[in-house]
Amino acid sequence: MNVGIESSWTNQLKSEFDKAYFIDLIDFLDKEYKEKSILPSQEVVFKALNTCPFDEVKVVILGQDPYPTRGHANGLCFSVESHVSPLPKSLLNIFKELKTDLNRDVPENGNLMRWAEQGVLLLNSILTVREGEANSHSGKGWEDFTDAIISRLNANKKGIVYILWGSKAQEKAKNVNPIENYVLSSVHPSPLSSYRGFFGCKHFSKANDYLKKSGKVQIDW
Repeated sequence: MNVGIESSWTNQLKSEFDKAYFIDLIDFLDKEYKEKSILPSQEVVFKALNTCPFDEVKVVILGQDPYPTRGHANGLCFSVESHVSPLPKSLLNIFKELKTDLNRDVPENGNLMRWAEQGVLLLNSILTVREGEANSHSGKGWEDFTDAIISRLNANKKGIVYILWGSKAQEKAKNVNPIENYVLSSVHPSPLSSYRGFFGCKHFSKANDYLKKSGKVQIDW
C-alpha cells in the first residue's frame, strides 16, 4: 500500500511510520486490498489529511469507520461520494441540524469536501473497512495512528474546535486540552440517538462564533 500523506502531516507523524504497529498495519492492508473488497479505495484512505493540511486545521469532527457500502466512503468521516442517494441517515440528520441551526438548505449531495477544504478535519478513528462488514478493521492499528493525529494537534496547535458526536468520538478526544481548545459534545446523529440531544445542539453556529472570536475565518457550512 502506498502511504501518500501531505507533507505537513508527514512532518508531524513521521515518527509513527517506523513503529511496529504501523508497519504491521500497512502489511495487513496490503494483504486485505489484494484479497478482499476494502473501502475506501487506496488512493483516498488518507484524504482527510491530504485535503486539510496540519497548519490549516480549524475544526475537527471525529467519526468511527468508513461506510461499508460500496460507492459511499470517500475518505472523509460522515461524507459520501456525490452520486449517493438517498443519503445515510446520520448524514441526513447532520444536514437537518444544520438547517435548524443556520437555516442552510440540505445540500444537493453528501460530499463534505467543501468543509475539508476550509479547514475541517473529517477524521475517522479507523480509516478502512471490509465491504459489508462495519468495524471489521478495528484493532489493526488505525486507532493508534489516529490517536497520534489528535495528540500532535493537541501538542502543537491551540484554538481548535473539536466536534464530538457520540461516546466513541468523545473517548477518542480524551487527551484534548479543553482549556486551550473548544470542545463541543453531543450524542451521535444516528437515528437511534439523535433525538436525545443531537438535534438542537447548534454546534455549527457555536463553532463559527468561537472561530470569529478567535479572529479566524468562519466555516461556510
